[in-house]
Amino acid sequence: MLAYIIKRIIYMIPVTVVLSFICFLIVDLAPGDFVTVYMTRLQSLQSEMTQEAIAAQMEFLDKMREIYGLDKPLLVRYSVWMEGIITRGDFGYAFMNLRPVSTIIWEKMAWTLALTSLSMIFSLVVGFVVGVYAATHQYGIVDYIASVFSYIGLATPNFFLALLLMTMVVFVFRGQVGGLFSAGYVGAPWSWAKFLDLMNHLWIPVVIIGTAGAAANIRIVRGNLLDLLGQPYIQTARAKGQTERNVIYRHALRNSLHPLIMRIGSSLPALISGEIIISIVLGLPTVGNTFYQALLMQDSYLAGSFLVMSALVLQVGNLLADIALVRIDPTISFD
Repeated sequence: MLAYIIKRIIYMIPVTVVLSFICFLIVDLAPGDFVTVYMTRLQSLQSEMTQEAIAAQMEFLDKMREIYGLDKPLLVRYSVWMEGIITRGDFGYAFMNLRPVSTIIWEKMAWTLALTSLSMIFSLVVGFVVGVYAATHQYGIVDYIASVFSYIGLATPNFFLALLLMTMVVFVFRGQVGGLFSAGYVGAPWSWAKFLDLMNHLWIPVVIIGTAGAAANIRIVRGNLLDLLGQPYIQTARAKGQTERNVIYRHALRNSLHPLIMRIGSSLPALISGEIIISIVLGLPTVGNTFYQALLMQDSYLAGSFLVMSALVLQVGNLLADIALVRIDPTISFD
């Protein structure tokens, strides 16, 4: 097992380098750079700023372009960026925030991981429990309801569900939506009241982000479990006199989890992105919102770092999924 993990980690190195270059190239494909975009915005504010202030900003941006090599070829900028990551753990400079990229990422990562982890747990628990019950009670009322829910959950865009829940909370329950805290608790120290206010806001993005995942998990668990319950070895177990509960949970259920485990591994990049559209709609302090702003401003180092981290997490997720598959299924080996 250790040799397999080491081999996979070694494979990740060239893959990550290639993906990092592709990510850097994609962000750089747009014409201009951050300085160009910022200069355009300054020119649109001429009526609100003095000419001296605009000239000072222009001079500062020209110096920034020279200092950070934004006027150099793509390969040169990419080489400098990768050298900083490998040798110093420096992901570059976020121009729109005037701070190191690593500082911004770690500031946003705590809320992002908390939110998306809760959403993933919600989708797994709902998908597993409802999927198993629907499969073991086929054509029952719960099975029909689960099927309708899964179709609606997969077909409804998350941003539309966010707007729908926001409307219901505001006009039906007279609650507050947007962000993770009410206005009075944003900068306040932690207290029991602030924690309760967080819980009052947190369930909305958790339900919205987890709904699509729960709908997909219900279909995966239900479909695979139904398929396995008709297999000959399941019929043999029943013929030997084993209880239905033992047949389902000991023989069928374990083998039905393979696609679900692989889906978990491939969905781990969502822990980094934090559902970008939902973050924007609800005004959440997650990485996704910052990534979107970085793309708009062509902040290449900030946007490229987010993309590289997502690609790396995807590879780690696939490795963990493969290890989990070997653990639950003795017929699968690392060879």
